[in-house]
Amino acid sequence: MYLLYFALWVIFNGAFTLEICAFGVVIAAVMFWFTCKFLDYSIEQEKRLFRRVLQIGHYAYTLVSEIVKANFAVIHMILSEREELRPTIVRFRADMNSPAGQAFLADAITLTPGTITVTLEGPEYTVHCLDESLAEGIDQSVFVELLRGMEL
Repeated sequence: MYLLYFALWVIFNGAFTLEICAFGVVIAAVMFWFTCKFLDYSIEQEKRLFRRVLQIGHYAYTLVSEIVKANFAVIHMILSEREELRPTIVRFRADMNSPAGQAFLADAITLTPGTITVTLEGPEYTVHCLDESLAEGIDQSVFVELLRGMEL
């Protein structure tokens, strides 16, 4: 929140000089103190929010990198000399604490090329994979671990 107040001060001033920066540090500190004192906010909430933003950024980076890796794997499957793909349906459980965590995992699986979440019933997922090789380790994927860590 403090950094947000400081950033807003600089943006609203339209320039970044030493004087504006010094006043911004003081004004942001006063605003942050007021927020903590009268609006039931604390530095602990600030730390949790900062950690959550870092976790979301890490999740987004991991999602994009896994999508790129899966794209190359699917391209390789299509262009390889192998005559047939072996599509498969996988059922697994991923115990998430919240419906949002379950939905994010289902979306991450569907966004990754070669896999589609067919059904989600409670903690049970049914996933269609373009090939058996894409189904390996899907129940303990990096998405499951990241989303479990974000739910706490």
